[in-house]
Amino acid sequence: QNPDITITDNVLHFRAQGHGAKGDNIYEFEIEFLEPVEPKPVCRMTQRQLNITVQKKESNWWERLTKQEKRPLFLAPDFDRWLDESDAEMELKEKEEEKINKMKIESRVPKDPFKHLKKGYLIMYNLVQFLGFSWIFVNMTVRLFILGKGNCVLYSFYDTFHTISDMMYFCQTLALMEIMNSLIGLVRSPLIPSVVQVFGRNFVLFVILGTLEEMQSKPVVFFIFYFWSITELFRYPYYMLSCIGIEWKPLTWLRYTVWIPLYPLGGLAEAVCIVQSIPIFSETGKFSLGLPNPLNVTIQFPFVLQLYLIALFLGVFVNFRHLYKQRKQHLGPKKRKMK
Repeated sequence: QNPDITITDNVLHFRAQGHGAKGDNIYEFEIEFLEPVEPKPVCRMTQRQLNITVQKKESNWWERLTKQEKRPLFLAPDFDRWLDESDAEMELKEKEEEKINKMKIESRVPKDPFKHLKKGYLIMYNLVQFLGFSWIFVNMTVRLFILGKGNCVLYSFYDTFHTISDMMYFCQTLALMEIMNSLIGLVRSPLIPSVVQVFGRNFVLFVILGTLEEMQSKPVVFFIFYFWSITELFRYPYYMLSCIGIEWKPLTWLRYTVWIPLYPLGGLAEAVCIVQSIPIFSETGKFSLGLPNPLNVTIQFPFVLQLYLIALFLGVFVNFRHLYKQRKQHLGPKKRKMK
């Protein structure tokens, strides 16, 4: 019980209370090693035995364990772990060969001269997007709380587009680079989910909200922008830290968890926005295309929006499935490797 094990001046000191040949007693011994060892031993105690592992300072062959030529009476070799000089040399040789082979394999991999430039670009991209969406989120939150008394909260909803649109235009235009990054292989993200998300958001932002003044004062705009910004508050910092090899577990959990309620809510808000815009497009005839033909067939833009609604829910399903797989990969139980 409570073993006291230290190494000073290359001497192992052991003292502990236990039950042995002398019954319950205090047992102690000292071993002076032949050559220098590391001063911090590793101990593991079980109900039956105590294992003490002492590391050599230099990996070479020792003629014997102790400095004194005569072996102490209480000391006996463990032949299950015994290595003679030839075995030890062979083990060291195998380790050296393994290191050499690893270095050869690494040298065969072509070095990318633009590696640091690419990493710097990705860090800056994610940082700029994080700052942009942070500004949107903080601005909307502050306005909501400041104007959140009585009918003023409705004014906060109605004025969202005119206050936030410029920054949202900037962030969503810059988000087109995510598709390019995936195309040229800068990131390992699959292309289709990136295309679905970026083009879906930009369609709502630029085509629906950007061209219809009647839609810009709708309360649904507040919820669309708010859901988008909250999601990106955790996504972009996660990618930015990943570029420099840092993983912060709370951030990883948030990045792969927050989307579960927000992504369907964001898709629902976008769908509501499209449904509200259909009567306006029907009345104005904007974006409806008349074809020169004997039947005077016209492609009605509201019909296109109805088809887009179907595509929107399919896109939500595709991205939801992709994000769920990512969540299982990063937060699910780790599979043990079979030896």
